[in-house]
Amino acid sequence: MGLFDFLSRLIFGSPASHDSAADVPPTAPEPSRADAAPKHNSPPPKRPSRIKNRTSSTRPVRLVPLRYVGSLVRTPQQQELTAEKPYPFASRNLNPRTGEDLGWLDLSTDGDERWLQYYSLPILKTPTDLATFLGIPVGRLAWLTQRRHSNYRPATIRESHYHYRWITKRSGGHRLIEAPKQQLKQVQQKILSGILDRVPAHPSAHGFVAGRSILTNAQAHVGKRFLLKLDLEDFYTTVRYRRVVAIFRSLGYSREVALWLSRLTTSAVPREFVGPDSRPGWHHSLSRYALLHLPQGAPTSPALANLSAYALDVRLAGIADAYDMDYSRYADDLTFSGEGRSIPALQEFVPLVQQIIRAERFRPNRSKRRVVRDSQRQIVAGVVVNERTNVARKDYDLLKAILHNCMREGPSSQNRYNLENFAEHLRGRIAHVTQLNPERGAKLLEMYLRIDWNC
Repeated sequence: MGLFDFLSRLIFGSPASHDSAADVPPTAPEPSRADAAPKHNSPPPKRPSRIKNRTSSTRPVRLVPLRYVGSLVRTPQQQELTAEKPYPFASRNLNPRTGEDLGWLDLSTDGDERWLQYYSLPILKTPTDLATFLGIPVGRLAWLTQRRHSNYRPATIRESHYHYRWITKRSGGHRLIEAPKQQLKQVQQKILSGILDRVPAHPSAHGFVAGRSILTNAQAHVGKRFLLKLDLEDFYTTVRYRRVVAIFRSLGYSREVALWLSRLTTSAVPREFVGPDSRPGWHHSLSRYALLHLPQGAPTSPALANLSAYALDVRLAGIADAYDMDYSRYADDLTFSGEGRSIPALQEFVPLVQQIIRAERFRPNRSKRRVVRDSQRQIVAGVVVNERTNVARKDYDLLKAILHNCMREGPSSQNRYNLENFAEHLRGRIAHVTQLNPERGAKLLEMYLRIDWNC
């Protein structure tokens, strides 16, 4: 019950209707089997099979559509209207047909403090409350939300609060990195530490979650007969402004504060923005960046992406358990694993997973779907899991060669990307190897300590 309190809130709204007498806060989350991480480098214990003569059928299996019904009690519009301005930057209520000004709108009264208290979140009702929490003037906060521009989209790159940079993906194509400028970055870091970090992610989510890593993500899949690997396409840009508003609303914030928080954590590129080349029709590829979305590069985006995928994780973990499989997600990488008895059901299982992904408004990347048997090298987010968690041999050999050349020719000869802290960069890579294979990590560290950094 308690573990899925946040999901219930996200899907069904308030834990109790406002007209009920139950004002008792929700119970604390109960531990689940996914909360107990297996021992380092050891596969999870076997579980009894629940599959009985399950084979792929000629008729495709269809899931019963889920109907998400919110139970948030919205304040009647008559009660929201006020003759006097309720707080700075309040909205006017205009008749959509005649344009008649009907007065001011007060959108600060429909929050749910029970959930704010449950997650120990700051109680914020108005833009002034939010500005005080973030430690900046409310006028400056409004400027950061692009309030003066149509659809909260900056008119020019100069007016944007983001730096833009295209990077080339290994699989081909380009990815846009949208890094917030200093003032907005400080605000987003405060939102992350003061709000988002206090809301737990699903136990199956391991990317950008405190206490979890690529190692915990891989441990559930050690020593399995097969891996099923899938990928979510355009993970961050798929999460639009409305979904972010719904997340903040589900935490208990009023519509006014939820709207402001969402504008501070989403981005839309200016109209003059261009792609990495000048191919005809490239502007069509930029359409996914034209609407407010989670920017890849903002400190708040990973946490918001995890919360937006909470219902996806619940459903995929449930269907994996029904087929005697294990499931984990690291950002946009989905991994399922199981024993040999589950292999015949894959023909039925994969379409069901894709149905769930689409139903939760994400897009599966068909080109990255893979089934890897135990006779092949099984890698989960860069971690080899065939017999135990280990580093890939080619990655180890490459790092060993770099360290060897640093010893012979000096570290400057190997810093091909002109990294400012090349020594710390190498030390971090060694720490990664040590986490997966302490023996190999010790050998690399010994080589690292023999490097003359004055060369």
